[in-house]
Amino acid sequence: MRADGRTLADIADVLGVAKSSVSLWVRDVPHERSQRRASLTRKPHAQHLAKVAEIAECDRRGVERIGVLSAEAFLVAGVALYAGEGAKRDGKVTFANTDARMVHFFCAWLRSFFEVDESRLRVRVYLHQGLDLDAAESYWSALTGIPRSQFNKPYRAVPDPSIRQTKHEFGCAYVDYACSRTHRKIMGLIRALLSSEAIPG
Repeated sequence: MRADGRTLADIADVLGVAKSSVSLWVRDVPHERSQRRASLTRKPHAQHLAKVAEIAECDRRGVERIGVLSAEAFLVAGVALYAGEGAKRDGKVTFANTDARMVHFFCAWLRSFFEVDESRLRVRVYLHQGLDLDAAESYWSALTGIPRSQFNKPYRAVPDPSIRQTKHEFGCAYVDYACSRTHRKIMGLIRALLSSEAIPG
């Protein structure tokens, strides 16, 4: 829908989600104002409508199949997420991502299965120069439940127009928890998950 020129507000209304969520989901989708105007007058292509319908059906089936995670499924899902996106070096737990859903999932998982000293949690925002740092830090603070007083100095990247045109509005959040014991527990779970004994059949 974004590629077809629909506004963030329009997409949010159709999907029944927050505009900020849509902003994150479509941030890498190229669009032009002219495309947006044209989309208001041209008839949607049949193949596009079929694609949208298929995606909606896959989403529906996904929700139906996953449902509400049991505690065991939530634990394993978090282990798999950290195995792919978390820091493996001993010393502290670190998870970084631009996807707010992943960061939110990680924080909920960490707090659910480990004894967390909230005062030791830290966030560092990686944000391109020219973007609103105050808005980005406020956004990640609300999402992670970590106060801005516990944010480390941000990293302001210089945009390289030769690499990409679109920028992540709120940047990338690095969530740190300085606890070797917790990190080692997580790594133990990862090794168990990836062992041949854990694979069915």
